[in-house]
Amino acid sequence: MTESNDTTTLVERLQSVQSQLKAPKGQTNKFGNYNYRSAEDILESVKPLLAANGLALIVSDDIVQIGQRVYVKSSASVIDAYGAQIGSNGFAREAETRKGMDDSQITGSASSYARKYALNGLFAIDDTKDSDATNTHGKEKNSKPQQNETVNALDGLI
Repeated sequence: MTESNDTTTLVERLQSVQSQLKAPKGQTNKFGNYNYRSAEDILESVKPLLAANGLALIVSDDIVQIGQRVYVKSSASVIDAYGAQIGSNGFAREAETRKGMDDSQITGSASSYARKYALNGLFAIDDTKDSDATNTHGKEKNSKPQQNETVNALDGLI
């Protein structure tokens, strides 16, 4: 770990945190059968690195309306002892309704999602290959059975 000093810039210290950060996918989605990382997983991994580099993390949420939709805008910023800061934002749209959730739970869920992506942006965490981003939750059609169904249907006509 890099110890911070007065001559190390905020960008250099953030780069050090980014290069050292290992944020494992500590959560499992049993429905989709994939692993993912939560905002809490990222925070648990990054806090010691921030401390070692003389940085603090500030995370906050705002509710914003864009058109007819309501979004949670999460901001994540690192700040040094001199007040210099660098930040990133993440947005998540609140669902109008969600089965089994009241309004505060819907907002909380959107906040967690937006915070995760604000943190991903700030700490250069790439989730493009994350199952959470590409999972079809079992709705993906397998072309092989579909092809066999077509062949069987044609055989019935011949």
